[in-house]
Amino acid sequence: MLSEKLEDALNEQMNWEIFSANLYLSMSSHFAHEGLAGFAAWMNAQYQEEMFHAMRFFNYINNAGGHAKLGAIDAPQHTWKTPLAAFEDALEHEKGVTARINKIADLAVEERNHAVGIFLQWFISEQVEEEDSVSDAVGKLKLVGDGGGLFMLDRDLGTRVFTPPTNA
Repeated sequence: MLSEKLEDALNEQMNWEIFSANLYLSMSSHFAHEGLAGFAAWMNAQYQEEMFHAMRFFNYINNAGGHAKLGAIDAPQHTWKTPLAAFEDALEHEKGVTARINKIADLAVEERNHAVGIFLQWFISEQVEEEDSVSDAVGKLKLVGDGGGLFMLDRDLGTRVFTPPTNA
């Protein structure tokens, strides 16, 4: 059973995951418009992953006796000056997601709701991977700068696909 406070926090996170998906889809569109199909594909895979996360929250809230409530989602940014700027924004965004999930985990401990704590463990581990993945791209972008290496990195990033975890 979920307390009202915990249900609200989980719903807020579910809606934040949808915002995250929209942010990455907007980045994908930006990169497609800029002729960087690989970057666009990478961001599209990230969009799919964020929607998968949102649905995990949606299903958990409903299965735990709560009510998943969709809220208004703010429009994300639409353009970035450089690929590095977009990925740096993505990294800051992921750090914010990590902080949000940790806050909900703290609330679950405070309320002694071990089921929610166990549910959130997957997301806590996932955020380590999320931050590492984006941080890796930021590092590569800093290495290649705005030169010809950008073309090679675009091709490299374009190989990423989203595959839902089998244990989900």
